[in-house]
Amino acid sequence: MRNGKRKLALSERELRLIAALRDLPDTPLRGLVHELFDSLVSYVREPRCPEMQADGVPCDRADADCEQCRHIRGMLENLRAGLMSPSRG
Repeated sequence: MRNGKRKLALSERELRLIAALRDLPDTPLRGLVHELFDSLVSYVREPRCPEMQADGVPCDRADADCEQCRHIRGMLENLRAGLMSPSRG
């Protein structure tokens, strides 16, 4: 890292997301969005589900189809549906 800058290959979608986050006005909502993204990404990356698997070890795979993963998937789908609803308008 030189002069505090990093080189990182990003997809177009990732670039749009980062640009959108940077464009948010400096308000308490911006801080809340940043906290939410940090928490959400950390959780989805490593859910650490409390359910014990057959071997007695808690689930640590984000691709597992356990109740906890289905629950968070459902919450995200509800959030997406609410944000995309025509009545938001």
